[in-house]
Amino acid sequence: MENHNLVTKVCMQAGKIMLESSAETYRVEDTMNRIARAYGVNNPQSYATPTAINFSVDIAEASNMMRIEKRTTDLNKIAEVNALSRRIAAGEIAIEDALTILKKLDREKILYSSTMLVLVAAISSGCFTIMFGGPWIDFLPALLAGGIGFLGFILFDKLVEIRFISEFVAAFIIGILAVLFVVIGFGNELDKIIIGAVMPLVPGLHITNAVRDLLAGHLVAGLSKGVEALLTAFAIGAGIAVVLAFT
Repeated sequence: MENHNLVTKVCMQAGKIMLESSAETYRVEDTMNRIARAYGVNNPQSYATPTAINFSVDIAEASNMMRIEKRTTDLNKIAEVNALSRRIAAGEIAIEDALTILKKLDREKILYSSTMLVLVAAISSGCFTIMFGGPWIDFLPALLAGGIGFLGFILFDKLVEIRFISEFVAAFIIGILAVLFVVIGFGNELDKIIIGAVMPLVPGLHITNAVRDLLAGHLVAGLSKGVEALLTAFAIGAGIAVVLAFT
């Protein structure tokens, strides 16, 4: 029984880290099951959605549930948990050590700082503008609009719990700056600047995960992630639309 409790803690901790880092639900369940089997559980039962994890060591045993309230994108943590699960499956790590490693990983902050994220978002905004056919004269306006808009997203995401508002505000800022740059002659093509600047906000990972979960038969997770991506797209569109409606 004590071993089963440790197995449950390790599996739940691994699943929590992966879900909070935006891993696909099928990958979360598969990782939890592989870890449990590696530690002697013959029939583990795991079920994950974007907002919760359920796990039990057998079909007739008590089920353990954990809520996932905050999600971000951290592919480094997902890779770390995957690497750890492979070492566990190979019999290289004791269960107590695995739990210690996972708790330490859970306490670690996101790999890249906010400054780095804003810088990358700014550069990618300019590059997307060029990729979508915009002139080179619009590279710098898109860079500035995308970077400042993404900075607004990060700041508002820390202030409010509703992510929709943060995405709306970020898109609104991008729209205002894009219009301003074109009006003063700093930018040339308004549509190309806006398209490039909003690309860092586009929920590409959520859309990919939603499709992958649907194809894997995880209908609840796939639909919920699809709806989340749709809301993000609506927030971006609404923020830009409000600006264009008054210009």
